[in-house]
Amino acid sequence: MCASRMQRLLTAIMLGLILYFFATAAQDFQAGMTESTNFQIAVTLQIFVILMMTMWAVTNFCPSTWMMNQVFPPCEWEK
Repeated sequence: MCASRMQRLLTAIMLGLILYFFATAAQDFQAGMTESTNFQIAVTLQIFVILMMTMWAVTNFCPSTWMMNQVFPPCEWEK
């Protein structure tokens, strides 16, 4: 597995985790709770992902891609 694919996989896992927290928060709210820790976690993680994607778009630097390049080999898309 190469670095760029691992970064995309990590992003997909993160978005899935955020969706899980939003879904559990919806159950909390349907049960009559006025506050939900799951909702706060979901919003915080979503803001983090948005900031990372915005930084990647503006500066063309993604910290997670940089970290993945330290661990995994770069992708060879020509093959």
